[in-house]
Amino acid sequence: MTALLQATDLWKSFGDQEVLRGVSLALETHEVVALIGASGSGKSTLLRCLGLLEPIDDGQIFLDGADISDPRVDGNRVRARFGAVFQSYNLFPHLSVLDNVTLASRVVHRMPRRAAEDRAMGLLERIGLAPLAREHPDRLSGGQQQRAAIVRAIATDPEVLLLDEITSALDPELVGEVLELVRELAAEGATILMATHEMAFARDVADRVVFLDEGIVREQGTPSEVFGAPREVRTRAFLSRFTA
Repeated sequence: MTALLQATDLWKSFGDQEVLRGVSLALETHEVVALIGASGSGKSTLLRCLGLLEPIDDGQIFLDGADISDPRVDGNRVRARFGAVFQSYNLFPHLSVLDNVTLASRVVHRMPRRAAEDRAMGLLERIGLAPLAREHPDRLSGGQQQRAAIVRAIATDPEVLLLDEITSALDPELVGEVLELVRELAAEGATILMATHEMAFARDVADRVVFLDEGIVREQGTPSEVFGAPREVRTRAFLSRFTA
């Protein structure tokens, strides 16, 4: 089976610092892959490179079989096929929740306002944010803002959802409500690549776990393989921090 999203031998440096060192990764349609690793291991950079938010130095990225890392590719058209959510929410503070959620649908995908708002309200209703649709983000809690950011990402029905440490900026009591939404999306068949420090969530929800260490994929496999019987010494050392 041809992977929906595939990276082959990706390299990325910032100045003299090599952040990605020959990373290869594949993501199948409807698959949920958890990307784990210490801070600074390259997880965020990998997600940004895959979503064409950061240029790569070498290697190739394929989306549905097409080389999207080719410099001749229209990057904006490719980025419109992804949904990306980051740890800092990135909601526009001057727009209401509804306008934040519908912006890409209306501007990028040229969806009529009424249709975009109808879809957005349905999604906001589903996660309990419909009463806050006309509010600005500063009126929402951190968990509510992050759920709104996820709804904004899925409102355009993206082919791949890239989630970058989406719970790391949240208070502990708000983490659960955000992860529950991701759990629902996974159960509905979304294709998700998620960088996370939530090991229990990765074990329970992911189809596959990839351990990134110093810009290298050290180990990958099913959650039971990686968490239950890790092969690599560095994987065991990393996981011991969470199971001690």
